[in-house]
Amino acid sequence: MNNLLNFIHRLCKGGAYLSGILLVALVVMILTEIFLRYFFDKSTMIADEYSGYLYLASIFLGLAYTFTKNGHIRINIITSRLSNSVNAFIDVIASIITLGVLAFIFYRTILFTYDSYELEMLSEAVSETPLYLTQIVMPIGISLFILAVIAFILKRLKNDI
Repeated sequence: MNNLLNFIHRLCKGGAYLSGILLVALVVMILTEIFLRYFFDKSTMIADEYSGYLYLASIFLGLAYTFTKNGHIRINIITSRLSNSVNAFIDVIASIITLGVLAFIFYRTILFTYDSYELEMLSEAVSETPLYLTQIVMPIGISLFILAVIAFILKRLKNDI
């Protein structure tokens, strides 16, 4: 069981590292665009479009790691006054509900990406990027998030948190 939890944690951490790298790439791309426009009156023609893609990818890839580090907003006005065992029970129930919501989101992002692939949809910008290439990160990020929630449930059931 610990091997599984460690593997999930490494996957989530890998998503976070990739998210950080993508954010750095986004900043470099925007700074390059600013530099080219200011000094050479030129443009990359793709900075605006690709900054959105990189931002989307960084958000989705960072969701799971943020969850593992308790970075998502939690409202604990009531649960802070309850015992640890009751808190663990509430956490497990809430996490199971979260899994249901995430499974629906995962399903819809798969359909969304697959439709873009099947219909050969391209961006309307100059680059005409195939949209499924930019959307594939959504189900990947959600699947990492699902694994992180499963790991959280297993830890709560073992009382390791």
